[in-house]
Amino acid sequence: MGSFTAFVPSICTLALIVIVLMLSADYLSSFVSHSSFDMRQFRRVGSLSDLQNRAALLTESSDGVIVNRFTNSTAASDGVTVNHFTNSTASSDSVTVNHFTNSTTVKKKSSPSEIDKRKELNQGLARSRASIRKAALTQKFPSIIKNEDIVPQRAIYRNPGAFYQSYAEMERKFKVYVYKEGEPPMAHDGPCKEMYSIEGRFINELEHGTTRFRTSDPERAHIYFLPFSVTSMVEYLYRPLTYDLVPLKQYVADYVKVVSTRHPFWNRTSGADHFMLACHDWGPLVSEANPQLYSRSIRGLCNANSSEGFNPQKDVSIPEIHLFGGYLPTKLQNPPPLTEPRPHLAFFAGGVHGPIRPILLDNWKGRDNDMKVYEYLPEGVDYYSFMLQSKYCLCPSGYEVASPRVVESIYAECIPVILSKKFVLPLSDVLRWESFSVQVKVSDIPRLKEVLTSISEEKYMKLKENLRAVRKHFMLNKPAQRFDAFHMILHSIWLRRLNMRLS
Repeated sequence: MGSFTAFVPSICTLALIVIVLMLSADYLSSFVSHSSFDMRQFRRVGSLSDLQNRAALLTESSDGVIVNRFTNSTAASDGVTVNHFTNSTASSDSVTVNHFTNSTTVKKKSSPSEIDKRKELNQGLARSRASIRKAALTQKFPSIIKNEDIVPQRAIYRNPGAFYQSYAEMERKFKVYVYKEGEPPMAHDGPCKEMYSIEGRFINELEHGTTRFRTSDPERAHIYFLPFSVTSMVEYLYRPLTYDLVPLKQYVADYVKVVSTRHPFWNRTSGADHFMLACHDWGPLVSEANPQLYSRSIRGLCNANSSEGFNPQKDVSIPEIHLFGGYLPTKLQNPPPLTEPRPHLAFFAGGVHGPIRPILLDNWKGRDNDMKVYEYLPEGVDYYSFMLQSKYCLCPSGYEVASPRVVESIYAECIPVILSKKFVLPLSDVLRWESFSVQVKVSDIPRLKEVLTSISEEKYMKLKENLRAVRKHFMLNKPAQRFDAFHMILHSIWLRRLNMRLS
């Protein structure tokens, strides 16, 4: 009897071991089956061209620009495939995808109602593309756009008909789902004043404003927003003077891991229909925390440097707007009449950093009375008064390509002179910067005065008129207003989502 009693636990132990091995094999099989993320599920239609490389083509024909972005093709059932990119490196990507994936979430199949919602959503996008193509050809404005909303200077747009139709389609349909994960101040919040105010203003408007674009139903969303603030991360996680970005990158990696574990949406497309927004200089570096966020997701960045990974096909260049104390400086709220003379030819004042500003200062600082170029303004001299009294405002890049000086020049109606390399200008998928600014090669800085004085008075006045017209697109209003900076950034994101075909 004693030997039988001893034998019973042995049988139980053996059975338990067998059960554990069976479950382990099943789990391993499940993991392996989901480890090869099929990149054929994702392809991005490449109709948004690299605006910098195609600048010559873009200026030749304003009608052809947006048309080329939404050109019809018999290759796709919804008529949008122009040049699509298929990534076949599934094995290299799948490791990271699964590192952030809960296998139970990925294994879950979509319900019929979820499939119907996605089908309806894709059909709606196809109809939007068709209507935009038609408007691009006919140049007719949609009835949803009122006459007072239409900017009279058509020259500031690459294709006015396509832009206004696309904007109207965005207002009718575009839905954004904002993830609820994360806590303030590093998520769901951000700076609403000073240098990087666009981060907090965008987050707060999308989450707490009266916007029609946010949806509480993720299955009806066209795109998903990761509502963290890089500027806030720098404030709370970064140790000064260490240049250690590991804590910031870890936060972003953990955030993506959480949302990809709790929800199916990231893993469905490897993050392609997700976007982040960052104005801090380190935004592009922090986005490297997750390879899919960096290479597939839409990144809205002020620091839009095409030589450092910014991809105009999928990323969005956003304006850097400096709001002192959260407000537009009083002097810039009402610039003088267009016909009021401006005594100074050009103006710049700023610190010496980066490779371009030293060239500007070496050639023009204190050398010509028409060229008001300073490293530091003399005591008692007002920066914005100089802007308002100058015809051209020089905007050289510093360590990074972006500068709030560009938008300040627009507010002051002082023609921005872009002195930069590899800077993808804000909202350049829609706006023709050559119609309201001057771009000068860095190699031409020694002959800068010659370049500016060669611009006729007639052309200068046209630039100034266009600058006044485009000003509304760079204003940060509270609450947001149609066609202002918030809506223009959202429209750029909408364009990229339109340009994406997901199965």
